[in-house]
Formats: sequence, structure tokens, C-alpha cells
Amino acid sequence: MDMDRFGRRDDLGSASHGGADARRDDAEVNEPPTRLWVRSPQAATPASPEERARQAEPERRTLPWSPPPEGGAAGSSPGEASARPPIPGARPARRLARATGRLASALRVLASALGRAAAARRAREQAHQRPRKTQWKRRLRRWAWRIVMAASTLLGLGLLAFAALIWHYGQDLPRTSELKSYHPPEVTRILARDGTPLAELFVERRTVVPISVVPKSMKLAVLAAEDANFYKHEGLNYVGILRALLVNLRSGQSRQGGSTITQQVIKNVLLTPERTFARKIRELILARRIEQELTKDEILELYLNHIYFGHGRYGVEEAARYYFGKSVRDVQLAEAALLAGLVKGPSIYSPRVDLARAEERRSYVLQQLGEKGLAPRTEVEAAARQKIALAPPPDHAAELAPEVVAEVERALAAAVGPQASRGGYTVTTTIDPRLQSAARAAVRGNLDAYAARRGLIAPLKRGKGDPAPFEGAPTQGSERVYHGVVTKADDAAGTLTVRVGTAQGVVKLERAARYNPRDLPPSQFAEIGKVVRVTFAGGDPRSGRLELALGPQSALVALDVRTAEVLAVVGSYDAVRGALNRARSARRQPASTFKPIVYSYGIHTRAFTAASILETQPAALQGKYRPDNYDESDGQAPRRLREALAQSVNVAAVWTLEQLGPAKVVEWARSLGITSKLGADLSLALGAYEVTPFEMAAAFNVFAAGGTYRDPVLIRSVTGPGGQPLPLPNAAPARQVMGEAEAYITTSLLRSVVESGTAKRARSMSTPVAGKTGTSNAAKDAWFVGYSTDIACAVWTGYDDASPLGPGETGGATSLPAFIAFMQDAHKARPRTDFAAPQDGLVRVQIDAATGRLALPGAGAIEEVFLAGTEPTEHAELPSIGEAPRIVWPF
Repeated sequence: MDMDRFGRRDDLGSASHGGADARRDDAEVNEPPTRLWVRSPQAATPASPEERARQAEPERRTLPWSPPPEGGAAGSSPGEASARPPIPGARPARRLARATGRLASALRVLASALGRAAAARRAREQAHQRPRKTQWKRRLRRWAWRIVMAASTLLGLGLLAFAALIWHYGQDLPRTSELKSYHPPEVTRILARDGTPLAELFVERRTVVPISVVPKSMKLAVLAAEDANFYKHEGLNYVGILRALLVNLRSGQSRQGGSTITQQVIKNVLLTPERTFARKIRELILARRIEQELTKDEILELYLNHIYFGHGRYGVEEAARYYFGKSVRDVQLAEAALLAGLVKGPSIYSPRVDLARAEERRSYVLQQLGEKGLAPRTEVEAAARQKIALAPPPDHAAELAPEVVAEVERALAAAVGPQASRGGYTVTTTIDPRLQSAARAAVRGNLDAYAARRGLIAPLKRGKGDPAPFEGAPTQGSERVYHGVVTKADDAAGTLTVRVGTAQGVVKLERAARYNPRDLPPSQFAEIGKVVRVTFAGGDPRSGRLELALGPQSALVALDVRTAEVLAVVGSYDAVRGALNRARSARRQPASTFKPIVYSYGIHTRAFTAASILETQPAALQGKYRPDNYDESDGQAPRRLREALAQSVNVAAVWTLEQLGPAKVVEWARSLGITSKLGADLSLALGAYEVTPFEMAAAFNVFAAGGTYRDPVLIRSVTGPGGQPLPLPNAAPARQVMGEAEAYITTSLLRSVVESGTAKRARSMSTPVAGKTGTSNAAKDAWFVGYSTDIACAVWTGYDDASPLGPGETGGATSLPAFIAFMQDAHKARPRTDFAAPQDGLVRVQIDAATGRLALPGAGAIEEVFLAGTEPTEHAELPSIGEAPRIVWPF
């Protein structure tokens, strides 16, 4: 109720009690009315007298029931009324009546307002007087409902987010089905013919074994150390994951992992080991998939064959071999516990690094075995008392036959293709380990003897015969040998400083043991100013690393005569894998060792016999090519073929080639296994075209094998990763190149080289051998190729840069000693056997040594062997009077 309304009620109240007189008195007296203060809900502002007068006056004029003014008509004007004289004594009464009315009206209004306020207060009090217990229940229910709704919303959103996360990271995951056919990289082992290890090829040194051969103790030890509940969970250990999370959060770093064996298999096989959130989510997804597709044993097999055990060994099989020298099949509980403990940190817990820490870790694994009930307490306690007994560390010395490695790699690639790089193969070669050792020793001993007689063994002194040092800038990327000058010796560092023209480098004497058998310090190894042969490592003069190249190199190949299997192969002084295998790759001039190929073709075609008389005069040659004779036989009488070969007469060989035709001899050489490029010219007779030691050994093996050619064989068998034998590429079938009788006559001719020719040093051997020496121009290459009834062998010696070997160095002096040393060792356990002549196709007749014709009765004669039908039919002429008959003992 507003103040206007209160005023109107006040006026109405006054009119009802005082009538028109009161209003008129009020107008005449014009006294201000008493102010009333009534607080209402709408307003509390008091009305002023002027506002009340203005608001009440129009209302009185418009009220239809208001009485007209006293003493006049209704339409009388105010002026007329006011002009009437006042009634005596009326003013005090009217004032009293007006005040009383106003007071009564105010009290009624106040009583009404107080009543309404009291009613509102009672309503409020009743609302606040509800029980508190009911109020808190309502509030609790309301908040509980809110929490449930919020949690449900969050859970729904979380599930949607999780589903989206799984979908996102589940895209393009590796197929777990691939694990059924998964083959990790393994070791490919190269064995000798008797099973002796020769070399190993691997990206990761691993040998996969099936779970069935892994002993129970090994499996339980790994489970105790890594995942004791492996056979109970479904790929994920939720308790372990939570525990690891809490530990890592508490420490602020990654201290503990919660991965199961299944997860570790995924991380190592299908994914990468990086520590990222994405990789972990993918790992969790794949763990469940793998558990659904593989059995527990299959998962454990993958794990045991894949994990790393330190020192380059992967898988339990290689670990057992490395640490205990045995297969995993044979490890005991204590050994299994030690291996299982390595998985956590191979570089930390390796017994070859820290034995005490390894023993502590083993004790922990054994304790876990006992506490988790995986092994009887008695066995655990017995294993804990055992001392760690390690196998001797593997020998890191030079391999027995590193030359075989490249050969095997090529053969495997041809047999199985790209899969060969994954390893897991076992290759059994034809190498005889005893003969391989003998061959290496023979080559080294021969090269050491050369170095000693040529002054290449420390201490190296300056001399007048030293070559001039190199001047200028060394060529980048060249394997060239330089003559450098020693400028400084550092005993503390064990190095020599050598100047090579404008460049300078350092030689480490520890890599020059070949020339320093007395282990002299650098200051005593070579004088300052000594000129030495050096090469830059990798052909890079900027590297500053030099290698001594004082002496020559050598190669040796030995073949089984009957099968052409490679018994031994040496390609350098040092047994270093990856070094140049000169037996296979070095193409050098065979020199006079090619002459038997020429003469054997003459025997094969029946154009010549062992008794044929050959020209020894250079003038007898029709072409421009006229070589000299090494034995200075120029001007002497022509010689029989046997003599010419034994003495290695150059002109006789060239003249014979000229008669036979160079092109035909080239084809003949091809049939004997020579695949290198050969020119059809007269220099072919003296071995001017380069071949390899393998080729020469194979060619001479034809003579030893009765005329049958077989490709040299290095690999006997190949076994695949699963143990199944693999087929080898089909070898070319053996072919009969020449008859047995022809081969025997060739052997007979080569026997004369040993008995009376350039290889007489070989007569000291206990077993009969045949062969031929060879020395190229300026003695750049020295050869001996020969054979017994069992083994064919070729030896080459020379500098890689084709430098001369020096005065007096020939095939008989520089290579034959290695042949003799090897063949003597190879035949120690073999019975002495001579070259047997075939039953048919040969005839033996007495001939005149000077003419090669049939000997006259009573005259000096020798026995010679011929192919049937090629023996001489004419007799020699009588010698002049006074000439003594010459007696030559036949072979």
C-alpha cells in the first residue's frame, strides 16, 4: 500500500467523522496535517502536506457522494461560501474532532500493517522450523545424484575416449600371426669337414632352439626373475602396471617396469624399444591379441630366443655357450639363475664384468624361485652354495680360414637368396683344419724367410741400396704403395712417423709384428731417415694412418686330387676376415707354370711326344716375338721336349706354341679350367696373361686326376635354420679332358722338373711330387704348381703392386719352399704312393738321348714313354768316332 493510498484513506476517514465542516475548516484554517509514517512493503517515504493536499483535492471534487458545502447550492462558488461569517466556538471542536479521527485512522493502518508483518513472520518461522535431519538428507540425496550423474558422464566420456584411443592406435599394427613364422636373425656357422668351427656370420649372434629342449630350470628361472604369473595372466599384469606406475610417480623417474613377458616380446619383436606413450598403447593392444593367437609356450619360446644376454649374445643358447661353454640343454639350476638374472642388465650383471654383482643377482633369482614355489627349497639352497664357474673366454685370435667366409656368403646367396642374410644356417666346408693350419704356417714361414734374406726384419738400417723416397702429393683414394722416410720414433706411443712426399702419417708397430719378431721399440725398429714401403689406410692420405708394406704377399690353394675338394686356402700373410683373398682374386702372370699346358696339348694332339726335338734358337721363331732363354741355352743344340720343360727353355715353349697354334692352346686351357682372359699370341707360352692360383691348381689337378676335370668344391652341405638339409646349386659334371695315358705322360714330364730341372729342391720330399716352377719378368711373380697322388697345390708369391722380388728370387727359391713345407706336413700320415701308369695306351722304348729316335743296339740309350702309336720308328745315326755315348737315366 503506497503513501497516496494511505492519504486517501486518511481523508476518507476524516470525512466520515467530521463531514463537510471539517473539510471546510481545514480549508479555511489551512493548518498542516499531522504527518503519518507507515512502513509498507512497497515504500517507507512520508507524504508531505503539499503532496497530500494536491492528491486529496481532486479526489474530493470528483467523488459523487461528497455533500455540497453548507449554506449554499451545489454549484456555489468558493468565494461565496468563504464570505459567510464564522460560527462562534466551532473552531476548537473541529480541531479536536479532526485530531481524533486522524489518530484512529493511523492506529487502524498500523494495526493492519503489524498484522500482515506478523503473519509473514509466522510463515517464515514455520518454514525454518522443519527438522534439520530431513533437510540434510535432502541435500545429501541431491549431491549424491549430482555426483552419480557427473561420474556417469565422465565414465561415458572416458569410455568413448578410450575406444577412440584404441581405434586410433590400433590402425596399421603389425599382424600378430606373423609371430608364428617369425625367424629372428641367427648365427650362420661355417665348419670344417670334421665339424671344427672356421668362422661365424651374424647380424645378431643367436641360435634359435625350440622350447622343448630348454630345461625346466631355465624356464622357471626366467619366470621367477621376469614374470612369475606368466602362465596365469592374459598378457597384462594390471597389478604390476599399477605398482610400477606408483613407484615411478613417487620417484619422479622410470625406476620400475610393469611389462609382462608377452609385452617384452611385442616390444622387442613387433615394435621398437622406444619409451613413448604411443608405443605403450600399441603394446597393450597387441598383448591381448598375441595371447589369443599363440600359446604360452610359443610366447616363451620367442622370448627365450630373442632377449639379449650381453657380449653380443642373443638367446639362451648363445648365452649358455658363451658363459658356460655348453648348450642350454645342459645348464643346471645355478647356471640358469645366473643367465636369467642377466636379462635385467647384461652390462651390469655380467660375470665377466663384475663377478660379485652377478652372484648377488643370481642369489635374488634363486630366492624368488623359492619364495614363489617354483623350485624346491632344497634345490634352491644347493644351487646358492655353488660357485660360479665360467668357461674360458672365446679366443679372439685370427680365424683359421677367413678366406672361406666370402666364398660361403656367395654360395649361400646363390642357394637361398636374400634369406641368407637372416642367418641360422650351418655350412660344412671341405676344408681340412689340420691342412689349413699347415698351409698358413707354410706361407708365413716362407714369407718370413724371404724378409730375413732381403733385410726386411727389424732393426732396419739405412743403406746405399735404399730406393729414392716418394716426392709430391699422395693420390687420394689410391691403394698405392709409397716409399716414405722415417722422421720420428715415439717409444711411449709405440709409433713411427713417416713422411710421404707432402703428407705425413703414423705407423703403429703393434700392427707390424711380422717385421718385428723381437718386439723392438720404435726407436730401435728403424733408423731415422730409413726409407720404408708404406700404404695409407683406406687410401686416404688425410687420415694420417699408415701401414707397413715391407714384404710381399703369398697365396696357397690345395685340392683333393680325386674330388677337387678344397682342402686348404690361404690368401695372405695375416688371417684377417675381409682381407684380399689372393688365392681367388689376385690375377698374376703364371710365367713358366703355363708351359705344361702348352706341352700337354701337344701330347694330346699327338703332334709332339716326350722325345720330340724342340728349337731353342730365337732365330727359329718366325714372328717378331723372340724371348730369351732363362737358362742361357741360346746357341746350344735343340733339345728334347722333356729336357726343355725340365730346364724351362723359353724359346722351345714359344716354338711349340707356334707349331700348335695359339688359338687352339687357348681353347685347351679353357677345358682345363682357366677362365681368365687369354690372348692367342706367342707370349701365351710364357704365361704373359694373368690367372689366379685357384685356376692353376684346378688345371694341374687334371693331370693328377688322370685327365678328368672337376670344378673345385668348397661346400659339402648346407643345413637350414630348422635343421633341414638344403639343396646346393648343381655343380658341373666331371668331364674327361684328356686320356689317362696322356695325363700320365704329362705327369712324367713334370716329374723331370723335380728330378733334374728347376725344382730339384723338392727331391728332398718323402713323397713323389710333380710340378713346375714359374718366374715372370723382373721376378714380379714367383710360382710353383705341383701335385702328389693325393693333393694338388699352387703357391704364388709377389708384391701387390708388382714390384720386383729382387735378384735371385725365382719360383724355385721363393714359392717352392712353401709348397714343400705344406706337402710334407700334409703327407705325414699318408702312405708313400707313386704315380701309377695306366694299363693301356702306353709303350716304353729305348731312345737315343740326343735325337729322340730309336737307340741303336749297344749304344747309350734311355727309356722313354709314349702314347701307343706315337713312338719313334727310325733309329738314330751312329755317333762320331771318339764321342762317348751319353747316358741319361729315365724317369
